[in-house]
Amino acid sequence: MSSRWRRFEVLLPLQFNDGRELPPEWLAEAVLEIVDHFGAVSYETQKVEGHWRHSGIVYRDNLVKIVVDVPDSAENRQWMRNFKARWKERLEQLELWMVSHRIEVESQRVHSPQLAALKCVGEPVHPQES
Repeated sequence: MSSRWRRFEVLLPLQFNDGRELPPEWLAEAVLEIVDHFGAVSYETQKVEGHWRHSGIVYRDNLVKIVVDVPDSAENRQWMRNFKARWKERLEQLELWMVSHRIEVESQRVHSPQLAALKCVGEPVHPQES
């Protein structure tokens, strides 16, 4: 496991700029695209309200936040920049807000047979095809 990690946070809108609602499956596609590439992602369903000014007009956005922690590498940074560009275009946005920062992941290696026997509790979103 790399000791250098980076957290990316991406705000995705719930509506197009003209007010039309995004198809809900599009947000799921964005989340699963990151899962397929990095293996994990967090998706905050709590609405974030953003306010911004463009050409003298104040806009208000309803947003959700995607958070992904990845090894800090040039390849991962480029992949996330490409992700942002793809979704900015698909969601017809003037801009998508994405920030990143270095993080330290606290980990403790546990060598317990009881813990090793535990299985993940969770429901598959989309099972891998055989």
